[in-house]
Amino acid sequence: MRYLATHLTRYSYADTASQCVSEAYITPRVLPWQKVIETNITIDPEPVVFIRRKDYFGNDVVDFSVFQPHAKLTATARSIVEVEPRDAEGAMRSIPWEQARERLAAQEDEATMEAYEFIFDSPYVAGAPKLGEYAMKSLTPGRPLAEAAREMATRINKDFKYKPKSTSIHMPLLNVFELRRGVCQDFAHIMIGALRTCRLAARYVSGYLRSGANLQGSEASHAWVSVFIPGYGWLDLDPTNDVIPSAGHVTVAWGRDFGDVTPVKGITLGGGKHSVEVEVTVRPAP
Repeated sequence: MRYLATHLTRYSYADTASQCVSEAYITPRVLPWQKVIETNITIDPEPVVFIRRKDYFGNDVVDFSVFQPHAKLTATARSIVEVEPRDAEGAMRSIPWEQARERLAAQEDEATMEAYEFIFDSPYVAGAPKLGEYAMKSLTPGRPLAEAAREMATRINKDFKYKPKSTSIHMPLLNVFELRRGVCQDFAHIMIGALRTCRLAARYVSGYLRSGANLQGSEASHAWVSVFIPGYGWLDLDPTNDVIPSAGHVTVAWGRDFGDVTPVKGITLGGGKHSVEVEVTVRPAP
């Protein structure tokens, strides 16, 4: 399926900002199932510095700096992307989760060595006994890892209520867990924390959903989870919508948690209080 993905982020300041230095993760990744035909990023006001680079995880990043007074800052990315369906059938015949944990610990090959770093705590995702107890309800003895992770995503979808503005990114993860509500990044962080507490590798994926798909998180930047299965690779799971991502999910970036792949962030001098508007559309393209 070919899409035109448009991601607009607009900062509005109460006072005039004198300058800003920012970075943006708003360019879709090139992947075996995803082809980026073209991408264009515009910044208003026009930046003095505009640099494209790859980060540690291989994500496409744009660094930009604006050195003129401004009351608004707008970053707009327009990308034409082709996304192919993904078959997760092979993952469902995966090894038991205990064996997956052992193979990760042994770092038996290059793939498990690369995945191993995703079993540790990160700034927004810290393991905890309560998260481990939640995970173990799915991680029953001898159960295939993919099957257990799939059920865990379903349980999170049922146990947690999708409610925008009920949390903030700075709310401790255990508080979100007790609150039992939040948005896609919260659902993803909960699942990642539960898996990592059990010494399984999981990473945070940011991206977009096809517009009009009747899924939570469309028309905005979305987030889901990827769990590593030795012998298979990474399996994506969307606990917010209880689906396995396929041709309707556009992958932008991945990292340890939201902090690694925040769509637009930076440092601004002046400006006072500010508000942020985000608009995302993913429409079929010719």
